[in-house]
Amino acid sequence: MMYDVLIAPFVEFEFMRRALAGVLTLALGGAPVGVFLMLRRMSLVGDAMAHAILPGAAIGFLLSGLNLIAMTVGGLIAGFTVAILAGLVARMTELKEDASLAAFYLFSLALGVTIVSIRGTNIDLLHVLFGNVLALDDQTLLAIAINATVTMIVLALIWRPLVMECVDPLFLRSVSRAGAPAHLAFLALVVINLVNGFHALGTLLAVGLMVLPAGIARFWARDISTMMMVAVAAAIVSGYAGLVLSFFTKVPPGPAIILVTAFVYLASLLFGPVSGLLRQMFPGRHLEA
Repeated sequence: MMYDVLIAPFVEFEFMRRALAGVLTLALGGAPVGVFLMLRRMSLVGDAMAHAILPGAAIGFLLSGLNLIAMTVGGLIAGFTVAILAGLVARMTELKEDASLAAFYLFSLALGVTIVSIRGTNIDLLHVLFGNVLALDDQTLLAIAINATVTMIVLALIWRPLVMECVDPLFLRSVSRAGAPAHLAFLALVVINLVNGFHALGTLLAVGLMVLPAGIARFWARDISTMMMVAVAAAIVSGYAGLVLSFFTKVPPGPAIILVTAFVYLASLLFGPVSGLLRQMFPGRHLEA
């Protein structure tokens, strides 16, 4: 019985194995980036950037249809453009960066939906907005794997300034000039992983496997390294469970994965040993001298 539910779908169907490989790769690249988004209080920035890539991907779709390279390049260009413009507006005016990002992402979302609607059908629009992890081909999996590898290498290179900026950004500015380059490199990683997630989960859900596992990890660990491992594990388990749920029900795979991840987040919120609600309601006894 357990074999039929948990293993047989992946043994018998190649599209399930491809989907699982895609989810595992997205977890390895996106979850660590999500932890830094959370620690830097940029989770909503990640959501805004997820919408910002839509017009570029839509223009790629308009020119070449559902072509991987065209949509990936378009998404990367759009994401970087919105990030740069939002930063310039925040520095040249009195508008804060979150407000400028909100304005740009709303414009980007409306523009992207309009472009896809002009060329494609409702099915194409749903594919762009929600993705289709069950339709990943070799080319897409290779692109996702390359992006995840680049993410892990760059994170290793900028690890120290990123951690220092999370803890004490003023100290980092006083002792090193690595803060600004590390921040730009980190924003590039956010865009790259959102484009990764776009192919599997669509623009509306791409940020889910980045932010939710990071939130889960926050309730189970205190140091950053452990948070990374917990976040990756949570993303992998949730992705696997979401694919199983989708296979045996009528729930689409993308929403199923995010729903399972959200359920794990709620369970962690209640039972997590680090600031979980039950932990705060019934704290353990402190050692007495």
